[in-house]
Amino acid sequence: MSDVSTVDADLDDFLGKWRGRWPEWRIAQVFVPESQRATAEAWLALLQEWTDAAWAGDDPTPGFAKLIWWQEELLGWSKGVRRHPLGRVLQKQPASWATLATALPALQAVREPLRAWAAPQTLDAPLQPLAVAIADCERALFAPEAAPVADAFALLAAHALWYRDEAGAAKATKAWAQRLAASAPQRAGSRPRRIHDALSHARLQRVATRGEASALSPMTALWRSWRAARG
Repeated sequence: MSDVSTVDADLDDFLGKWRGRWPEWRIAQVFVPESQRATAEAWLALLQEWTDAAWAGDDPTPGFAKLIWWQEELLGWSKGVRRHPLGRVLQKQPASWATLATALPALQAVREPLRAWAAPQTLDAPLQPLAVAIADCERALFAPEAAPVADAFALLAAHALWYRDEAGAAKATKAWAQRLAASAPQRAGSRPRRIHDALSHARLQRVATRGEASALSPMTALWRSWRAARG
């Protein structure tokens, strides 16, 4: 197998992991400009890699080591060098990768409060540097003309949706999801961000009411995505 084929396969593996968690995106992406779809998938998969590294599992050490690697990788992207397959899609984009690298440790700082189900609002401040860096990157990637909207909703939603069974009882998870869902942003940021936040919000509502976060039905995904795209 050629080096190019290997990179393609590795990229498909990372994108496939993200698509496996978000099957709704197959429907939702029709509301994203076609020229931005590949970038949006790679970007959202990248954010998933970081929250998985920071918050999944009982032992934080391997994940924190991975975040250090990612800091080095992003600094490389800022200098035109890449190693990770997602960089094939993202590295040449005009985003501030070095600023993003500097902000990554914020994920480590909130791991233990998250696992203790600290109130979502108390986590906004420690996550704010990363939220700002993410918003700036999303403006560069998807909506250069728009003012960036920085909040921690997408990061905190990932905790409630993917790590709830590891970090606490169902009752605590539901109550936390209720509080986070109530603070969800409305039609903020770029179109890919608005759509993804809308899907996250719909799933959070399922956690809050039923304690489970299964994929949305095609009709619900279509409706939520269309409304978010209109914003």
